[in-house]
Amino acid sequence: MNPINKLIAPRFPATAIGLGSGSASVVQLERRGREGFALKKAATITLPETLVQPSFDEQNITDGNELADALAELVTSAGLLKQRRWSVALPEASARTTILTMESATGSRKEKEEVLRWKTERGFGVPLEELRTARERLPADAQGRTRYIVTAVRLSVLDEYEAVFASLGWRAGLILPRHLGEARWLMRSRRPGDALLISSHAEGFTAVLLHEARPIIVRSIVCEPEDRSNELYRLLLFYRDRVVAAPEIAEAQTIEQLMVVGDNGFAVDHIEDVINETLGVDVNALGPEGVGLSLPSREISFNAIAAPAGLATLAWN
Repeated sequence: MNPINKLIAPRFPATAIGLGSGSASVVQLERRGREGFALKKAATITLPETLVQPSFDEQNITDGNELADALAELVTSAGLLKQRRWSVALPEASARTTILTMESATGSRKEKEEVLRWKTERGFGVPLEELRTARERLPADAQGRTRYIVTAVRLSVLDEYEAVFASLGWRAGLILPRHLGEARWLMRSRRPGDALLISSHAEGFTAVLLHEARPIIVRSIVCEPEDRSNELYRLLLFYRDRVVAAPEIAEAQTIEQLMVVGDNGFAVDHIEDVINETLGVDVNALGPEGVGLSLPSREISFNAIAAPAGLATLAWN
């Protein structure tokens, strides 16, 4: 069974941790009404700048004992010291996500797995034996082709984080990159129209475009701050020309919802302007209330907890 299938079957905890290059956050959610959520417990902590250095290929944690001590302090401050089951949102650069499309139908199940293996290794540029992958089947595209969203983490990188969790007596049942935790808020949405997540970080940003609450484009873009607008413009042109204007699309579609997460100066109003200039539409920018999350005060930043809180919603799937 593919690991990502666990998103549907098992009972995940309502507690999750989010890690970044300079901070860590912990949340415990509770249900609020039929569709909403509220923070039951939450805390954030600032980490030493060089303690976690996110990378897909290189060592991430410079001192495992120091990180374990920081996480113990974090969960203690949140009143969650006895919690042992967690979902984890990894730093953005530590994992990668891609969408694989099967160009044609394959014969046997073995043949399909061989094609998927080849596409996965080609997509990530790493032998499959060196990766922990998670795969979920998506709805077929407009041409009827089978698609999968695949996330990968190098085993050597994952071992670093799991060693820290094991030293604390934790069991991390679900470990995904930050952008997939954040995208969960848009994947839960029943709003019409397409949605765009912009998850900014020090090295650039990740964009996730969703149609009918399922990812159709995922792009992780490494660039300088001054180049982000041009990179977003190019992505929107691709979306406009290859998705919106595709002859297979029977009904008009465009981006109607926008969620921006991150503390690196990629301003919401500027992104709105780029979308309007490129697509000619005014989007609805969503904050925590807009995606169904009630924050107790402004002391808790949605930027800090959006990813772990998104993973915590899986406790009610």
